[in-house]
Amino acid sequence: MRKQILFAIAMVCLGGVAFGQTSFPRSQKEDKDKTMSEAYWKLWNPKVQAKIDADIEANRKADAVITLGNVPAGTEVKIEQVSHDFIFGAHIFNFNQLGTHERNERYKELYGTLFNSASIAFYWKTFEMEPGRMRFATEYWDTEEFWNNCPDPKMQPHWRRPSTDQVVDFCESKGIRLHGHTIIWGNRTWQHPHWLIENMATPEEKAKLDSYVSEIINPNNNRAIEQYTDAYKALTDAQLSDALPEFTKTLNTVFEKRIIDLAKRYRNRIDSWDVVNESATDFKKMSPGGRLIKSSYGIMPADYTYKAFQTAQSVFPDHVKLNINDYNMGQDYLDQVKDLTERGCKIDIMGAQMHLFDPQQCLDIAAGKEIQTPDKVWEWSNRLGQAGKPIHLSEITITAPGNDTHGRQIQAIIATNLYRLWFSIKPMMGITWWNVVDDCGAPGEPSVSGLFDRDMKPKASYYALDNLINHEWKTNLTVKAGKKGVINFRGFKGNYKVSWTDADGNVMTKEFYLKNDGDGVTL
Repeated sequence: MRKQILFAIAMVCLGGVAFGQTSFPRSQKEDKDKTMSEAYWKLWNPKVQAKIDADIEANRKADAVITLGNVPAGTEVKIEQVSHDFIFGAHIFNFNQLGTHERNERYKELYGTLFNSASIAFYWKTFEMEPGRMRFATEYWDTEEFWNNCPDPKMQPHWRRPSTDQVVDFCESKGIRLHGHTIIWGNRTWQHPHWLIENMATPEEKAKLDSYVSEIINPNNNRAIEQYTDAYKALTDAQLSDALPEFTKTLNTVFEKRIIDLAKRYRNRIDSWDVVNESATDFKKMSPGGRLIKSSYGIMPADYTYKAFQTAQSVFPDHVKLNINDYNMGQDYLDQVKDLTERGCKIDIMGAQMHLFDPQQCLDIAAGKEIQTPDKVWEWSNRLGQAGKPIHLSEITITAPGNDTHGRQIQAIIATNLYRLWFSIKPMMGITWWNVVDDCGAPGEPSVSGLFDRDMKPKASYYALDNLINHEWKTNLTVKAGKKGVINFRGFKGNYKVSWTDADGNVMTKEFYLKNDGDGVTL
């Protein structure tokens, strides 16, 4: 933590902007630079802010009772929060890929200081480029040396896709919670390996597939796009399955094998997984008992979300959290989760996404348009909360609508208010920022949505989140012991260190975990 603070101070001095640990405006009165419009502050008014504060107090804190042995009444006791129960995460897709050792080290320092959780890339297309050759182990093209000497990193097929063993080892060494993203996803651009069709179908069935599906190259990003013929569109799911009986079996087999392979490698090491990503649009097409479906993505195994969870819960230990993840905050997603739960699927956490990719969206927010307003966030969180599952805001993007001071201030104020709102919501268990560094996103994602610029210099949004996570939302107290060494306090949920001097003059230090109201411990 000390290194990160020193780095932050240095960057403030270099940048000439005294953000430091200053709170960002939470009211129109505090917004002296008039960064946001009057209409914006009308939406984020004092009544809304007061509700957020009250909900944070109710939902993110707990009462603790500590009894210290051999301590006279009046003894001073220092209480320091060491870690959060709440998840403050980011993806770690740019591990060792930022071009210099100094940038890479600054990036790594964030995990364990700002972030206590890391989403690790397991996208199938780049993880298993050839059948059976999975990118667990680190090869030369995964090393810092390779990336430091790579003239055009974005043109590499494994950009933002580091080999996984090195990232898992790093996170474990820092005590970082590990989250695997993602196991099953229908997306053809980012997820499905080309060999799923090229290598897995018989020659006869490959000929049929070629008559159903063709590929064109998108000139904007040089990526293949599937196009479906009239012959394919005329088929029912049953007719498609009848036409491809061997491919149907093989497709189901390789989907199941992927889950098993990941579980074998990281059975007890990764804390949670996005078992299935963005499948709510297929919920009404799933066809339980079927073979293949014409999903919104293309050809997929029928009922693939159900099958994936059934396989995952049979091969992962019970303590590993199995997540479903989606950008869809609507009724279909809620209905899907309820349906899967009723059918016996172990869904521990619902993932929800919020991407403000378009800089204009953030300008519109600053102007007071009703985008990601408190009422809208409360509406979707209340809806998803009906499933009775914890909610993880698994992917969030807030773009700076301009790379100048004004644009960065807008990003920081939006981030401050949304993080406060999300943190206050009862079923919310975590928030994961997506692209940490500018110009390190996927094609089509904004180049200025990071907390740091491309040289790893912190932006206003970094200081805004650091102020919340490491200062405002951490409990650090000095209290006096009562009779029989009893101490009562209310603090943010998480791990604590308690220090005091006992009656014999010995300096004592103990740790305990505060999770629920009334948690007590004798130290």
